[in-house]
Amino acid sequence: MWREKRDKKRTGGGVNNNRWRFVVAIIFLLSFSLIYKLFSVQIRQCDFYTALASAQHEFFNQLAPERGKIYFSEKNSAGDAIYPLATNKEFAKVYVVPKDIINAQVFAEKFFIFFDKPKLEEELKENIPTSTEIVIATSTKEKIISDYMRKLEKPNDPYEPLVAKLPLEELLSLYSFMSSEDYEATSSPVLVSADNLTIKKGKIVFKDEINRELKIPGLGFNLQKYRYYPENEIAAHLTGFTTQVNEELVGSYGLEEFFNKELFGEYGSLRSDKANASDVMIINNREYISPKAGKDIILTIDRNIEFYACNKLKEEVEKHEAAGGSVIIIEPKTGAIIAMCSLPDFNPNNYNHVSDISVYNNPAIFYQYEPGSVFKTVTLAIAIDQGKISPSTTYEDKGEIMINGWHKPIRNSDFSTHGPHGVVDMSAVLDNSLNTGAIFAMKQVGPKIFSDYIKQFGFGERTGIELGAESPGNINNLLVKNVKEIDAATASFGQGIAVTPLQMIMPYQAIANHGLLMKPHVVKSIISENKQEEIEPKAVSQVISEKTAATISAMLVNVVEKGHSQKAAIPGYYVGGKTGTAQMATIGGYSKTDYIHSFIGIAPIENPAFVMLTKIDKPRGVQYAEGSALPLWRDIAEFVLNYYAVPKTR
Repeated sequence: MWREKRDKKRTGGGVNNNRWRFVVAIIFLLSFSLIYKLFSVQIRQCDFYTALASAQHEFFNQLAPERGKIYFSEKNSAGDAIYPLATNKEFAKVYVVPKDIINAQVFAEKFFIFFDKPKLEEELKENIPTSTEIVIATSTKEKIISDYMRKLEKPNDPYEPLVAKLPLEELLSLYSFMSSEDYEATSSPVLVSADNLTIKKGKIVFKDEINRELKIPGLGFNLQKYRYYPENEIAAHLTGFTTQVNEELVGSYGLEEFFNKELFGEYGSLRSDKANASDVMIINNREYISPKAGKDIILTIDRNIEFYACNKLKEEVEKHEAAGGSVIIIEPKTGAIIAMCSLPDFNPNNYNHVSDISVYNNPAIFYQYEPGSVFKTVTLAIAIDQGKISPSTTYEDKGEIMINGWHKPIRNSDFSTHGPHGVVDMSAVLDNSLNTGAIFAMKQVGPKIFSDYIKQFGFGERTGIELGAESPGNINNLLVKNVKEIDAATASFGQGIAVTPLQMIMPYQAIANHGLLMKPHVVKSIISENKQEEIEPKAVSQVISEKTAATISAMLVNVVEKGHSQKAAIPGYYVGGKTGTAQMATIGGYSKTDYIHSFIGIAPIENPAFVMLTKIDKPRGVQYAEGSALPLWRDIAEFVLNYYAVPKTR
């Protein structure tokens, strides 16, 4: 009996022991889970929860920097001055609040009168409107008003964008117009002139009562800074433009793209703790990093010369109904570009208002063409530098010549009207622009040496100018191991190779600079904070000797004095230059109707102030460059000589 009780006690104790072990196991597992969770939260996911807590208790804002400005240079009596070419300006983003508008029809008609009617009237003004045109104009008006009504007739809509980028002076005029007309949105319309209004703290107020705001129920605006180009189309190919990418201004084309990083600057930031209210920031415990404004860029481009050259180019292109054209003016001693403009162009303020985006490319550095007779100067300079010819070297011109590897004779451009020129010297080759003479000079040095010089002059590779999207040209047929005689022959007078206008002016720059080729550049200095970095001129190479440069310069003067380029003469100065009238290459040959006219000149020849290229693409009604590119060159050259006050020497 006693033994049975003892056995029962033993059995009950075993059960209790198992329960205890089970409880301990549960506690252990729970403890392990808790420790693992703490490890996971505090160690493995520390960054995540820290960021989450910061988002709840901290305020952080990235501060965008102000984009750097781009400036023209300008010489005046007080010294060098600068003027903004690309800057930043506040514009208004105008919107309507449909739920606050009482009479949408009146609003729509007012918007049409203010924004659209002047454009319609301008279109009709060009011609005497017919009854059909009047009907079309009326129909257009109704459609525009209907489009406005679709935005305005939304009773519960708190926001509808109207104009994305309105100049502030036009914003004041809009408010003046909206308040000065009688309409049902206000019981007592305000009659006010735009001259009596100003903008203060994002509101339109009266100048004489600075705290009294002019409100137009249903009309509102926000101020926002945009990139602004005060000169519109002038120098547009140089500046390029900016676009909005992920709420960030990014440069496209030209200087805006090439110097995007420098112009952009560096972001700043503001970090602070939040109070209990989510919109209350604790000022005493904050971290502020000031944004760094972008660097400013001052160009070598002279504002006055650029304006004159661009306007003259436009006149000449319109006069001859040409497809386009370019002007480049360079300072020979430094390689600084004084002016560069091309047509067709665009307005960088409204860069998206173009039918073809290829207009963004800068024709002066992007498009390649066969230069024609302006290249003969390069060929003769090579032969003279090698000591193979001199200005008095003669040959017999038969008007045409057969070249190995080509099935028909190569002729002078005047062969059909003049025929052979007989025995002539090298000066006459330039004066009369003889293809056979250029081939003769090339043969004296041979295709190999000829092609080596062409490379040294910089053809076939980019100049490295600070604009981006520069083409290297194409002289591939001269880069092979054994250059064909026919390829060297056609290249000697500027056919069968492709160059950019900038590449083509550079040999003339070297000639004007005693044979020393400089790197072309458009940036004069870069300014950051209180530091100004001057861009020093950079020599590329001594491609020809000083003696050769002097000799070829004198020959170019003869071209203007006696040859095809006499219209380039400017009283009081010795001027040297050469024309080029090149057939445009087509698939399988050359066009018989489309030409590129160009003239490259140096003035004054004894102490050159500038070298200039003028180029007209596909002009109509004029056969040779003497009637298009050359008069354009002379007009601009005369202006530049007077602008620089270059003393007359003859």
